Amino acid sequence: MKKVTLKLAGMTCPSCMTKIQTAVSQQKGVQDVKVLFNAEKVKTTIDEGIISAEQLSQVVSQLGYSVEKITVKEA
Repeated sequence: MKKVTLKLAGMTCPSCMTKIQTAVSQQKGVQDVKVLFNAEKVKTTIDEGIISAEQLSQVVSQLGYSVEKITVKEA
């Protein structure tokens, strides 16, 4: 398991936060999703055998948000 933080740009309202939270939570291999509106970050834990940080980044990008930085640490 890895802890992933995505630094985003373009999250402008609480409904953006909900949209991101829902999309990320629905991905297989993703646990404990927290979307921090004021910090423009998504924090989660992933099973890299199922989904990678890059794939998670693509999910968020497809929603129309820019991923500026991906940080991955051991869980």
